[in-house]
Amino acid sequence: MSDTSSTALQLQSAIELLQQGKIQQARNSFQHLCSLAPNVTHAWFGLAYACSHLNDFVASISAIEKVLEKEPKNVKALIFKADQLVYNQQERSALAFYEGALQLTEGQQNLPDEIVRGLQRGLALREKHDNQYSNYLLEALQKKGYQRGKISRRFDEALDISFGKKEIFLQQPTRFYFPGLPQRAFFERDEFPWLSELEAKTPQMKAELEAMLGGKEQFSPYLDSGNNEPNFAKHLDIVDNLNWSAAYLWRYGKLDESITRQCPITMQALKSAPLPFIAGQTPVALFSKLKAGVKIPPHHGLLNTRLICHLPIIVPKDCGGLRVGNQTREWEEGKALIFDDSIEHEAWNNSNEERVVLLFDIWRPELTEDEQRLITDMLVAVDEYPDL
Repeated sequence: MSDTSSTALQLQSAIELLQQGKIQQARNSFQHLCSLAPNVTHAWFGLAYACSHLNDFVASISAIEKVLEKEPKNVKALIFKADQLVYNQQERSALAFYEGALQLTEGQQNLPDEIVRGLQRGLALREKHDNQYSNYLLEALQKKGYQRGKISRRFDEALDISFGKKEIFLQQPTRFYFPGLPQRAFFERDEFPWLSELEAKTPQMKAELEAMLGGKEQFSPYLDSGNNEPNFAKHLDIVDNLNWSAAYLWRYGKLDESITRQCPITMQALKSAPLPFIAGQTPVALFSKLKAGVKIPPHHGLLNTRLICHLPIIVPKDCGGLRVGNQTREWEEGKALIFDDSIEHEAWNNSNEERVVLLFDIWRPELTEDEQRLITDMLVAVDEYPDL
């Protein structure tokens, strides 16, 4: 009989002893086999099981470590070791092995029930540990004077991210990324000296808009299936219809005279903003209308070299809001929201009436004049690239 056949028979005999409840005999058999054939991981696994049943924690851990030395991605062994650590009140150490098993099985389907139950134990321990850790840290900070919402919104968000309650959202423009710009979702109104003059004209701009809305339909779908914008939501009800619509003052750097002649005050107000002038591309300025009950799904803008401004003109009560990254703000008539649309964002109108904002883009304030010129030249050159 070959050595391989002999090893297989001894392994089967030891497994049968384990199944029959003859635990000490099984342990002896597995130990003997491990000494004869140290590369047979099944023997070490059997020894780990037998030692576990005999409450020999040290020997059980030692045996399962032999398995993991040879097969570090053995999910079953990772769960076994984690379970042993939990049983012996070493939960923090156990969590690392559960996490390893969870990472290795992420996205996998039709896993054995034994593995699924082990992963569920891991998830439960993760949640327990996260709650204990977050409660401890908050209590420690509060003893030192920390008050959520009172000192630093950025620190509040950092805590939420560290506790796993929020994600990290970074700039991910779909067309052009400029490095080194601060990762900020929203900018504050008082950072822009020109803004107060523009906001002060909100009542007059509202009057111009309402006169437009009172006549024939002058809005068109913001997203249509034939344009060059990414139809990130083509399966939803905002493409090729007026649920989300626009009346353009500036559209890709061109004035729409049919709209602008009805809105002289709005056009005059926009002169105070640092609009980017890039032939065939910007400025973009429009009245953006979102009908009642409509949601714009999460998406990213084209560039991180601009900021988007929303000046709310018509805002129903309990309208909804705008989420950029982890921050959500509500529209308030006459008070602009300025944000980086290269960070994932979404908007919704939960009211029973339509919401309208004046939407326009501006240069990011961190860019120098030379950088603005270089970006302008580059984007124009890209636009002029011939189709072959």
